[in-house]
Amino acid sequence: MGEHDAATQVEAHALARLALLRSENEQLSAANTELAQERDRYHALYLKLLEHCERLAHGLLGRKAERFPSDQAQLTLQLLGLVLRGAEGAESLSLEAKQLVRAHERAKPTGRQPLPEHLPRVEIEVLPEEVKREGLDAFERIGEETSELIERRPASLVVVRTIRPKFVRRDRERGGETRVHIAELPELPIERGLAGPGMLADTIVRRWQDHLPLHRLERIYAREGLELARQTICGWHLELRELVAPVVDAMWTDARAAPYLCTDATGVKVQAKGACRNGHFFVVVAPERSVLFAYSSRHDGAAVDRLLAGYQGYLVADAHSVYDHLYLGGQVVEVGCWAHCRRYFFKALETEPERAREALALIQQLFLIERELKELASRKRKLARSERSKPLVDAFFDWCERAADDALDDTPLAKGIGYARNQRQALERFLEDGRLPIHNNASEGQLRRQAVGRNNWTFLGSDEGGETNATFVSLLASCQMHAIEPWSYLRDLLSLLPRWPRRRALELAPLSWGQTLQRADVQQRLAADPYRQLTLGPSE
Repeated sequence: MGEHDAATQVEAHALARLALLRSENEQLSAANTELAQERDRYHALYLKLLEHCERLAHGLLGRKAERFPSDQAQLTLQLLGLVLRGAEGAESLSLEAKQLVRAHERAKPTGRQPLPEHLPRVEIEVLPEEVKREGLDAFERIGEETSELIERRPASLVVVRTIRPKFVRRDRERGGETRVHIAELPELPIERGLAGPGMLADTIVRRWQDHLPLHRLERIYAREGLELARQTICGWHLELRELVAPVVDAMWTDARAAPYLCTDATGVKVQAKGACRNGHFFVVVAPERSVLFAYSSRHDGAAVDRLLAGYQGYLVADAHSVYDHLYLGGQVVEVGCWAHCRRYFFKALETEPERAREALALIQQLFLIERELKELASRKRKLARSERSKPLVDAFFDWCERAADDALDDTPLAKGIGYARNQRQALERFLEDGRLPIHNNASEGQLRRQAVGRNNWTFLGSDEGGETNATFVSLLASCQMHAIEPWSYLRDLLSLLPRWPRRRALELAPLSWGQTLQRADVQQRLAADPYRQLTLGPSE
């Protein structure tokens, strides 16, 4: 065979080999494409099933508490030690956590609780049957045994008939002008109104503290003997909103001077022609001062601007975009919520429990430390956070960086890691100032008040109804913050407000109420209100 033929044969063999390789590559490429499509189908199915599971859990089981089961506590502490890569550190953290858990365990009540001393007592005497038959003269009384129980009398409404006698002087001149003397009607919260301050306070408390819708209020008052239309109650509350507005406005002004505020929002349905539309309740908590609610027909930056007009300081909020413009000038500083961050990883427990538990172990330790530091002054709390919390925060974000590369897109774990990395600066903010909370639970907890009410009355009748709701819920929530009984507070507030100077409105807010009630002039004014005297309870 010549050289030319040999070369031709080699070339043909090479071409055949190349064709075979191309065929194999095409087969591999097709297989890879099919695998990729299968992976995408699996991922889509996974997300769909995850959504169905979340809906099922929300609809049937409700929201889970974001706490570790007691049987997983030790496993969580072991994972924390592994993440921090230090056996000695894990051992000390485990001991510390156990001590904190023991310190915060709630003791189960034992024995019978004594009944309140301020409640009125009515005595009944129960005699033995033998004594009843034979009479007291046949027996000698040698002692007694007493026991107490609680009973309830029917609630009662009362019609107050105000009698104003007319007088003329006995020594008046004959034929002269006769002057008739008659007292003015006692001042009422609603001029010439049908209801006194106690009755008005009762409607407010039942509607927004006890969350009773208007049609139920109608039935309750009818059961007590008064046919009272819901339109009448609504009219009362609209007028009273104008009366108490100066107090709530003063509370807003005072709150905007606080070093930090907590805020959140929730949606609500508003009645409209054809179908309900969306409205929104915002809450702003000025810790240890006031809880304030506001209604807005929109959930946008303009609503936030009205809410926080002129505020400068720290703002504890979720990562919603409606707050972003506040942080641009630096006058309002964003503070992140670790409870919100933690929620993402709790969702990931169902799908990737081991990795989610690693993140949760670190976050949980931050919360345990905060419980221990709760009673410290802000300066000491800041120092303790620098020594104990900052290493955990750094370890958490280091873990996020390592885990981000392996997390599958759009999974709960990936979303949690993404949220934490995007919010890192805000989440680390609590380390800068000992006054700042680690979470936004203060405002989220207050929003439950509206959520419970929404489950009862379903929707608002109008935007005006939303504003009225927010006004009175602000007063009721602030009463709860300062441990003030709401009905007696509102009764006295409505008694004082008609003649109270507007510039001193803050003195009537729940945050100042304890001091205001101690003043002699206030006690004198309350004692002069005859309608109030009829409604005083046994402890007043």
